[in-house]
Amino acid sequence: MASSISSSSFLSCADAHPLLRSAPVHRLTLVAAALLGVSVGAMAQASADAAAPAAQGANASTALPQVTVRGSNGQSSLTVGGFGDTPVAKLPMQASVLTSDQIADRGLRALSGLTAVDASVGDSYNSSGYVSYLKIRGYDLDNRFNYRRDGLPINAETAINLSNKSSLEVLKGTSGIQAGTSAPGGMVNLVVKRPTVELTTVSLGVSERGTTEAALDWSRRFSDAAGGNNVYGLRINLEAAHRNPEVRDAKGSDWLMAVAGDWRVTPDTLVEAEVELNRQSQPSQPGFSLLGTALPDAHRIDPRTNLNNQSWSQPVVFEGRTASLRVQHQLTPDWKLQAHGAIQRLVTDDRLAYPFGCTAADGTYWASSYCPDGTFDQFDFRSDNERRNSSALDLSAQGRLNLAGMRHELSSGVLFSRFYSRLQGQAYNFAGTGDITGSLPTTADPSLTGANTNRDEHSTELYLRDAVQLTSQWAGWLGVRHTRLSRGSHQVNVPAAEEARTQYRQSVTTPWLGVSYAIDPELMAYASWGEGIESDVTPNKTDYANQGQALPALRSRQWELGLKAGNRTVDWSVNYFEIRKPTSRDVQDDAAGGLVRRPDGTQDHRGVEAQADFKWSGGGLQASVMRLHARRHGSSDDSLNGLKPVNVPESSAKLLGRQTVWLPGLELQAGLVFEGRRTVLPDNSLSIPSWTRLDLGARYELAVGRQTLVWRVGVDNVTDRRAWRESPYQYEHVYLYPLAPRTWRASVEWIL
Repeated sequence: MASSISSSSFLSCADAHPLLRSAPVHRLTLVAAALLGVSVGAMAQASADAAAPAAQGANASTALPQVTVRGSNGQSSLTVGGFGDTPVAKLPMQASVLTSDQIADRGLRALSGLTAVDASVGDSYNSSGYVSYLKIRGYDLDNRFNYRRDGLPINAETAINLSNKSSLEVLKGTSGIQAGTSAPGGMVNLVVKRPTVELTTVSLGVSERGTTEAALDWSRRFSDAAGGNNVYGLRINLEAAHRNPEVRDAKGSDWLMAVAGDWRVTPDTLVEAEVELNRQSQPSQPGFSLLGTALPDAHRIDPRTNLNNQSWSQPVVFEGRTASLRVQHQLTPDWKLQAHGAIQRLVTDDRLAYPFGCTAADGTYWASSYCPDGTFDQFDFRSDNERRNSSALDLSAQGRLNLAGMRHELSSGVLFSRFYSRLQGQAYNFAGTGDITGSLPTTADPSLTGANTNRDEHSTELYLRDAVQLTSQWAGWLGVRHTRLSRGSHQVNVPAAEEARTQYRQSVTTPWLGVSYAIDPELMAYASWGEGIESDVTPNKTDYANQGQALPALRSRQWELGLKAGNRTVDWSVNYFEIRKPTSRDVQDDAAGGLVRRPDGTQDHRGVEAQADFKWSGGGLQASVMRLHARRHGSSDDSLNGLKPVNVPESSAKLLGRQTVWLPGLELQAGLVFEGRRTVLPDNSLSIPSWTRLDLGARYELAVGRQTLVWRVGVDNVTDRRAWRESPYQYEHVYLYPLAPRTWRASVEWIL
């Protein structure tokens, strides 16, 4: 709903790149399906060959005891970083990696869960049952441009299932090194589970007021007819859940089916393919708001109240189909070629009994809040059959070479991507008066009287990255990306003469530079500088004197200084950053008598981040903190300068401790989440207080023969703290989302 009712101009484009047209997405799907068919077909023959040796091996040897290894994030490689297998601890940038085990331990089900584990990641408009919206370093991420899946761009305007994700990567800082256009602050990359050694895991879980879920993770490797070992790999992930969350009147369900296969064609050539199907159906949770000019007391608001509780309310339904095909060929010992393509098909039925503003009994209209007595205007919003399709193809080469006595780690390639959305008329009709207790009935009006906006866009991005070992201690880092994009949009469900079309093309180049110095083998200092680009266009409306015109590219700049260290007992880093983001604003054009959208100053963020992963025998502590100073500067309206952005905390801290106690395999866990004060109104006249949440959990691993049971139990918000979690401001309206009440969860994982 947050992005659905906006009628401002979105971007679109001309036809797809010729290379994409010559390899239609249907062919990519067929190739992926064919490869998976080969893998499945190999199972039948390989299983017979493998059965006898497996049975003999079971009688002839004793199974080795299972060993659980918990690695450091600092030693993990970072796909979204752009520099291959270089560990996070060696890169001149800040990033974090959340593994599937950590996701399970924290009971995370959506991308919004990242806000509980990384101080640099915050809520941006996170409604239960809806799309996850995040901010990094205080900037809102753009769900169209700031998300990747195995390094390829995807559209995150949907519900993303984490069941088949091996890790989540968070890149912090201007992302021009990885994206032609994107919001500053950072990127999120989803890493898909791929075939591994023999694995069968069955999981069952219960939580909240009756949520039940079950999942299967199954992986095998197979030999070919010629006796080649582990030539084929297959991994299957299945998940299904019935959702009955703490928020009332929000029962729903979701499921996922995902298959990933690979084929070692030759020792130098690997082909990988995967397909994912998922669906989620669940009513979403509207936000509360101010009561007139007053901030309601969070202690007197029941966080379980769902204002989307009308008899005519319908669930939001997200359906997704994704497929990818990746071919890697080791050309020489030092050089590798890769072709990686993916398609994404999203269908959304977006519906909500939507509270917005209030018309008081005396005729006073409150646009930014509800009425002082707690009533509000409720609307019947429906936008069914929203279709968003994405395609991407990346062709690249990576390798090493020596020039002038220096070692270079090079990566170069081209990324073709296309996106288009096809929407139909939407309903946004007055349904009556509701109130914050959720007790007043209103009347449905599903008439499709509202306009919607279709978008088309395609881009071609050329990139080069180079990591240079200058001396034994000094290293240099270079990245440059040149992007050519074409975008356009037009309104639907309006007369042809009022379609309000926009169309434009732009070419932009985004550089990135870094230098690092190894003070000793365990301590590194670094500095980096980079740029990112956002693209904007004036709505094609008669209200604007420059209607339909593309604005100059909004070029963000960031520089950063930091220290990183890592050893067997602690990985830590501390850094200082500054980001300057240009902003656009609608201003009155006195000469033409209309509005003009134009660049107008900057939103500048500077801050300090610190992260540490302490490790000791049987336990550890992960901690991250951020202190942020965010202000508006350079606006032609002096009243805006020096103000804080809305819904951005100045301080945040996330802690997670774990310790093995009493029994071998029993681990107790405790998490602490702190969020500082956030402003509610653009004029900074009102703020929501800071809050702290305590989470507790336990994990118990029990070996049963050759199998392992992993029991997990947790309680989030143990003290049942009442507070306003976040305060997004959209469409000149204040939203307030309460902190979720005390929530319990339990699960068992059976590793066969």
